[in-house]
Amino acid sequence: MPCVPQIPYIVRPEMEVALLRRIACTVNGVRREAEVEPRQLLVYFLRETLGLTGTNVGCDTSSCGACTVLVDGKSVKSCTMLAVQADGTEIQTIEGLATDGQLHPLQEAFRQHHALQCGYCTPGMVMAGLGLINEGADMSDEAVRLGLEGNLCRCTGYQNIVTAIQDAAGKLRGEQVPAGAGTAGTQGGS
Repeated sequence: MPCVPQIPYIVRPEMEVALLRRIACTVNGVRREAEVEPRQLLVYFLRETLGLTGTNVGCDTSSCGACTVLVDGKSVKSCTMLAVQADGTEIQTIEGLATDGQLHPLQEAFRQHHALQCGYCTPGMVMAGLGLINEGADMSDEAVRLGLEGNLCRCTGYQNIVTAIQDAAGKLRGEQVPAGAGTAGTQGGS
């Protein structure tokens, strides 16, 4: 069999520019514009282009939820969305929750109810929980657990996470939360 010579693929500078797409979106209340590769995932745009490293990369397969952010108010795993799809949207990351040095009520509830251990999944859990609250979801234990189904935590049991989301939902909705509600679970309990 004759050997067929390989012709190298050459990318000229003018070709590289043509491969980039300009996007504009609002991230944590600030309009951001950038040129991105059409195949770049939103999680890497947030982390590498914008420097918002609170959005974690856990699996790159949408299994763990560590990369969860809100896009137009809805919970989205940013490893399943291309940055070009975010053009024209409003994105909220964990960095955009605290205001004037004060934790968001959901962040405070996670702290208060010990709803974290190593913290790697926490930004995704908080953002998924905020998505549930924004949707006006039912806050029963079963409904919250179902709503968090795509977010995994390897350190804690989920009870304190569920309790924290329920507590914050009550406060954000102006409901009276009974004293000591949800404190029966232990850190790491199921």
